[in-house]
Amino acid sequence: MSKKNWWLDVALLAAFVALTAALMNGHLLRLDERVADWSLSHQPWLPYWTARVLNYLGQGGQILMPVSLILTGLLTWRTRSIRAVFPFVAGFVLTYLTIGPLKIWADRAAPRFDGPNPVIMHNPDAAGAYAMSYPSGHLGNSLVWYAVIALLVVALLGRPLSRRETYGLRVLPVAIVFCTTVYTGFHWLTDSIAGALLGVVLARLIERIPFDRIGLPRLGGWERPAGLTPSDRLASPA
Repeated sequence: MSKKNWWLDVALLAAFVALTAALMNGHLLRLDERVADWSLSHQPWLPYWTARVLNYLGQGGQILMPVSLILTGLLTWRTRSIRAVFPFVAGFVLTYLTIGPLKIWADRAAPRFDGPNPVIMHNPDAAGAYAMSYPSGHLGNSLVWYAVIALLVVALLGRPLSRRETYGLRVLPVAIVFCTTVYTGFHWLTDSIAGALLGVVLARLIERIPFDRIGLPRLGGWERPAGLTPSDRLASPA
């Protein structure tokens, strides 16, 4: 089991709860509106579409999950071990059981919603796809899936990633997604902050799972997929 302590996770979850409570009580809404108003009023063609394209770095279903599936397939073929699919399954289950239900519960519209009171939580005038802004799935999914991708890459390379590779794979894409998500008006600023807080906790949870010690029959070949041992795994940049 990983030797990461839980204090940071507890602090991040507490910050997420505090942020959610503040928004439910009407705090920080004006900050969200000011940031969104500036973003939506400063969108020349080139910066806007550059941000739109770069924002695909945070698309879980269209980009990150397919990339993770390809890497999972390569690792499964190389190791002949069913354990190679566990990181992908863990990422899918954790995001499905947390981010999605929280979005439905929060019932918050996005900045581009043209109905009344788009910034408030539990908006009675927004429903379904129009009320899925909090927390930002772009940020939560990015942190989780880049953690999964990093774990699979480490296993395929058979070595830990360098510091530069770590930041290139784990930090830079998430920072880009944060900025572009707010700038394009896909999410409020606090949506993205909440998604980042939750995403770091989920990513760190995935890093704690001892995938190579789960007692399931292997498909044949190696005893365990190299690189899936917690001690060899990429440390969280958080």
